[in-house]
Amino acid sequence: MFSWNGLRLAMLSVIVVATLTYWKWFPLASPFDSHELVVLTRQSPTTYYLDADGAPTGFEYDLAAEFARRQGLELKVKVSDSVTGLLTGVIEGQAHLAAAWLTVTSERSGRLRFGPSYAHERELVVCGPGVKRPGTLGDLASVRLEVVKGSSHVERLLELRQAFPDLRWVEVEATSTEELLERVASGLADCTVADASTFDVIWNFWPKLVIAMALTESRDIAWALPKNADMRLRQAVTDFFRSIRKDGWLDRLKERYFGHLNHLEEADVQGVLTRRTQLLPALKPQFQLAQGETGIDWRLLAALAYQESQWNPLATSPTGVRGVMMLTSETADRLGVANRLDPGDSILAGARYLAMLRDQLPDRIPEPDRTWMALAAYNLGMGHLEDARRLAQKLDKDPDAWRDIKDVLPLLGKSGHAASLRLGYARGGEARVLTENVRIYYDILKRFEPIHRGLGQSADG
Repeated sequence: MFSWNGLRLAMLSVIVVATLTYWKWFPLASPFDSHELVVLTRQSPTTYYLDADGAPTGFEYDLAAEFARRQGLELKVKVSDSVTGLLTGVIEGQAHLAAAWLTVTSERSGRLRFGPSYAHERELVVCGPGVKRPGTLGDLASVRLEVVKGSSHVERLLELRQAFPDLRWVEVEATSTEELLERVASGLADCTVADASTFDVIWNFWPKLVIAMALTESRDIAWALPKNADMRLRQAVTDFFRSIRKDGWLDRLKERYFGHLNHLEEADVQGVLTRRTQLLPALKPQFQLAQGETGIDWRLLAALAYQESQWNPLATSPTGVRGVMMLTSETADRLGVANRLDPGDSILAGARYLAMLRDQLPDRIPEPDRTWMALAAYNLGMGHLEDARRLAQKLDKDPDAWRDIKDVLPLLGKSGHAASLRLGYARGGEARVLTENVRIYYDILKRFEPIHRGLGQSADG
């Protein structure tokens, strides 16, 4: 029987579907009209993640946030759960751009418009422990190779298959290569393809991973925009990257996220991972008490203590520094520490000393640079650090930027410079190594240890 109600319901359904389809494909208004910049990204060590407080952070997030700030726009971030979804989202106009550490490839350039390159990347074949490493591209056919679906790595492998038709791999739907590197490290896959920067981050958590070969030479990394992107937006992106290169902001951002990613010895990484479960639990309450008094993240204090003593409260060096924070007798006396071998007293005094050094630096030095400089001063003293800052200025470097200071520190031990310094010779190279190692240990502890809900916050801000 004919029903008018049924007809009305069917017509209403058609209208709803049509409306939803219209809005799905309706392009976003120009950010300069809506005053909102919509950015697509993905979770990975080189792009975007949430810190221990649940706040968004990451190289690409900070880069997009700075672009939005300089343009007077409100930033809205959308996180894609796959590389394929991210690229499709940009093509369909669901975002104004993708800031996701994307490699510029010929296939992608046919579908997207890329902004200026701001980094370069190599693609590596990375294998796990116990795997017979492929020595040539032809040997890749003999291992179980997993790659992220939709990634630039797939495109490269397809190119290689023309010369090596037996080449096979498994494409895994994942947000980043980090997941596959963990699978390889755990023995669930033989090898994967990873960007060098991602490998540098992950190796410090999975030190048994090994590089088998490079698949590519250096390739450009850039933001991706729709082909029909707003002309004002395209010009603004071009001007932005030109500006942040000129004023040094891009270099400072790279230093913050990637400047310390030198590789530790495998024994050092295994040591901190093992002692984290064996020795750290007994010391954790003291580190957290020190955080409450000084406002310094307990995990940073623990990282410093590991570098100094490997969390051994009875540690003693040939030069007479002692305890878990390896205090000199002079520093201990200044801070009222009667027994440097008492872990609670040593940790609190070390935290106070680091906070004091940090407070002595000029207010204009931003975080996290001032914390990294304070760590260097913890090793060689504030007077020698000031010598390094003066030398940096003399060499036309920035005395308020850690990326320049760490280059200058080794010069304190060179005869050509030491004679002109106020305090003379210093083992500045050792202070640089200490600081960079502490940064890596801090990254490891932030990955495995939760933040203490007290007064402290990370050195990253």
